[in-house]
Amino acid sequence: MTHRVAVLDKELCQPRKCGLECIKYCPVNKSGADCIVLNEETKKAQIDENICNGCGICVKVCPFEAITIVNLASELATDKIHQYGPNSFRLYKLPTPKKGEVVGLLGRNGMGKSTVVNILSGNLKPNLGRYDDPPEWDEILKYYSGTELKSHFEKIKQNKIRASIKPQQVHHIAQAFNGTGKELIEKYDERGVSNQIIKELGLENSLEQNLKELSGGELQRIAVAAAASKDTEFYFFDEPSSYNDVFQRRGVARVIQSLAEIGKSVMVVEHDLTLLDFLSDYIEVLYGEPAAYGVVSSVLSTKVGINVFLDGYLPNENVRFRDKKFSFDVSSSSTDEFQEGSEIVSYPRLEKKYPTFSVTIDPGVVRKGEILGIMGANALGKTTMMKMIAGVEKPDLGSIDKKIKIAYKPQYLQNDIDVEVIALLEKANEGAIEGSQEEEQILDPLKIKKLYNKSVKNLSGGELQKVAVASCLLQKVDLYALDEPSAFLDVEDRIAVAKFLQKFVRSFGKSAIVIDHDLQLMDLISDSMVIFEGESGKAGHATSPMNKSNAMNRFLKSLDMSFRRDEKSLRPRVNKLESRLDKEQKSSGNFYYKN
Repeated sequence: MTHRVAVLDKELCQPRKCGLECIKYCPVNKSGADCIVLNEETKKAQIDENICNGCGICVKVCPFEAITIVNLASELATDKIHQYGPNSFRLYKLPTPKKGEVVGLLGRNGMGKSTVVNILSGNLKPNLGRYDDPPEWDEILKYYSGTELKSHFEKIKQNKIRASIKPQQVHHIAQAFNGTGKELIEKYDERGVSNQIIKELGLENSLEQNLKELSGGELQRIAVAAAASKDTEFYFFDEPSSYNDVFQRRGVARVIQSLAEIGKSVMVVEHDLTLLDFLSDYIEVLYGEPAAYGVVSSVLSTKVGINVFLDGYLPNENVRFRDKKFSFDVSSSSTDEFQEGSEIVSYPRLEKKYPTFSVTIDPGVVRKGEILGIMGANALGKTTMMKMIAGVEKPDLGSIDKKIKIAYKPQYLQNDIDVEVIALLEKANEGAIEGSQEEEQILDPLKIKKLYNKSVKNLSGGELQKVAVASCLLQKVDLYALDEPSAFLDVEDRIAVAKFLQKFVRSFGKSAIVIDHDLQLMDLISDSMVIFEGESGKAGHATSPMNKSNAMNRFLKSLDMSFRRDEKSLRPRVNKLESRLDKEQKSSGNFYYKN
C-alpha cells in the first residue's frame, strides 16, 4: 500500500502561460472526476490526493516543473507531524533533543528543518497533518505517549521550555537590531559568559561597531555568541559555519559543544561535513523531496549517520532516498604533484601594500586541467591574489606577462536584480541557452533548468550560488576563479558541484582556482594547494602551490586538527580532540591521513 503526496510549487505554477496541460491530460479528469482543478481563489492548479492515481502524467506535461507526485510507504502516513495546507509541504517524524548532547541534522535544503525548529521551540503547534482541523495539545500528547518527545511537548504546553535559536540568515539581525555587537551580546547574556565566548570566537575587535558595518563572518559569530549566552533548555544553531574561515569554525564548534557539556540540549543544522563530524554526538538524517516532503530518520551515531547519508540508504528503515552514493576517490589525495597539462599562467613573487594591510605571494604556476585550491584564514589576501592574477588589481612588486582571460565568481553575491535566471545565463554565455551545448554540459548537471523562469531576486541562497557558479563557467575564458562556491549549498550540492567542477576542468582542458573554507570540499576538489598564513587584517603570505598532502598537513597542523580516512566511505574524518588517534597522528607529525 502507498500513501500519495501531491505538491504544487505555487511560485512555478503559471496557468496563464501553460494552457492548463495538467488538467487537460489527467486521466482521472478524463474519466469524469475532478482530480486536478483550477482553484478560483489562488488561480493555481489544485490536486485531490485522495483520487489521484499517481500516474505522473501531470508532472511530465507541466512545462514549469511545478508539480511533484510521490508514492510513499503507507506506514509513513501515521507519522505525519505537520502539513501547511492542500498540496503543500509536509513533515514526517521529528528529531529528539537529547540533554547533554549535540544532535546534528543532516539533509538537503527544503526538507523541513525550519518546520522542525519551529515545532521543537514551541513557535509552531504540530497539526499531525490536519491543517483544516488542527488537534489540541491533549491529542498531540497522546500521540507522543511513550516517547521522549512527550515530556518536551508537555513543557511547551506549560510554557516551561525556552529555546535559543541562531537563525540561518544572520543579516536579518543587523536589520532588526540597531546597535553594536557588544550591546546585542550583553542584552542576551543571561549566563554571564559573554566575555569568555567573545574570546573563544575572536570577536574582541568587532564589538564596538554597529551591526550594519560588520562582515558576514563577524555577524555570524556575534549571532552564535548571543544565542549561546542565553540561559535556556534548548539551543538550535542553523548553519553556524557560513562566512567563517576554518579557524573561526573551530571556535564556533567549541562554544556549541560547551553548552552540551553543561547538560543542555543542542541541535545543529550544518552542511560542512567536517564541522558536523567534529561537533556532533549523534546525527539524524532528513530525507525526502525538497519543498514537497521531509522525513526524519531514527537517531544514529555521528560516523554511521554521515556514512548513511553519503550512501543514500538507511539500513534500519530499509529506505533508499538517493539513486547513487557519493564516493571519495583515494587517488585524488595522492601525493604526486599535478603535472598533467601545459602552463596556463605563471606568476612571479607578487606584493601588494595597502595603508593598513600587505600581502606577499610566492611564485607559482597554474596548469591546464588543474584545480588550484587556496586555503587560509579570512583577511589574509586570498581574494587580492585572485584579483592580481586576473589583472583587476595591479601588484606593487612583480608583474604577470601573459594576459589571460579570467571569469571571477565573487564571494558575496547580489540578488537585488529583477531579471529571469535564463536572461542572466544568456548574457554570460553571449548567446541562447535552450538546446545549446552549454546547457547540456553545464546547466543540466548543475540542475539549473528548473530555475530558468524564476526571478534572480526570488532565489534562495543555494539556488543563487549555483546560478553564480554556472554564470562563471559559461564564460569563454582560460581560467575560472571561484570564491567560496560552497556557501549556502547543502551537502549534496557541495559534493555534486565539487565533482562537476573537477570533471568540467579535466574534460575541457580548463583551469580553475577555488577559495573555500570547507575542508572536505577542498580535499575533494584540489589538485594542488596554496596556503595563506600571517596575521588577519595586517599581513598575509601565500606559499607557492604545493602538492595536496603536504599542504593539508601544514594547514591542519596550524589548526591543531588531525584527519583520518573513514574505512567505509573513504571520506576524510576529523579525529576528536585528544582522542587516541588524534594524539598518535600528531605525535608522528602526520596531521593528514596517509593512504
